[in-house]
Amino acid sequence: MKILIKPIITEKATDDSELNNRFAFYVDRRANKIQIKEAVESSYGVSVDKVRTMNIKPTVKTKYTKTGIVSAKSDHLKKAVVQVADGDTIDLYSNL
Repeated sequence: MKILIKPIITEKATDDSELNNRFAFYVDRRANKIQIKEAVESSYGVSVDKVRTMNIKPTVKTKYTKTGIVSAKSDHLKKAVVQVADGDTIDLYSNL
């Protein structure tokens, strides 16, 4: 099971990483905090202080078209905000 799916690179996440040394990732929704901590430490070579997770529910959208009602549902997501030890940093832009 691949734990880390991709980093979240938004304005809010970038500010959080610069000011508070916290980085955000989309993770596998079955992963727990210990597995996320081990995955970040092994992938980026940093020491993790704290891991916070949040589950994002799928949203249902409905469109009314000529041919009828079309409904769609987004994916179930899990986000993790990882706080790294002082002095450590993760360079998310190095492998783009």
